[in-house]
Amino acid sequence: MKALLYDWGGLNIRLFHAINDVHTPWLDTLMLWGTKLGDHGYFPLYLALSVLCGWLVAARGRSDEAYAWLTALAVFSVGYALEGVLLGALKPWLDFPRPLLALPAGSVHVVGQAEFRHSLPSGHSAFAMLIAASLWPQANLPARLGLLVFALWVGLSRISLGAHFPADVVAGFILSLVVVWLLRALANRLSTR
Repeated sequence: MKALLYDWGGLNIRLFHAINDVHTPWLDTLMLWGTKLGDHGYFPLYLALSVLCGWLVAARGRSDEAYAWLTALAVFSVGYALEGVLLGALKPWLDFPRPLLALPAGSVHVVGQAEFRHSLPSGHSAFAMLIAASLWPQANLPARLGLLVFALWVGLSRISLGAHFPADVVAGFILSLVVVWLLRALANRLSTR
């Protein structure tokens, strides 16, 4: 089962090397920034920016848009807490090795701090997707493109820096998409009552 769901018939490792083997100083710096921006510690900053956007929308006097932003903020906040619990349980329970431990010595280019355990799912990728998916319904087309680029940048950075396999990033994305979908479904159900 692992060969199909995680290894993807060898594609997971081939994709990892296709991304991780490409390095230049400017690319490494760009990827370090992607990882930094996907850090869960920035939740208060992202929440404050989201509240500011919601406040600006509410100031226009459109109650339906203000309610949609309030829902997005609730999904983002509750999703952050729920995702933290899920990641805290899944990572040690699954205990997948990171590329540096799983692959032959010298075959992984690590930029930044070397990590060895708890690879699946990627927490940085999950957080980036949580931001993007929570705000997606309220975002216009340029903002949606920005959210998509942001999530992909964070995910690629985790592979480029040698911290995660592509499957870890995809698992982080899926985890957040499921959390946001469930919370939005709950919010919609509560709003109809």
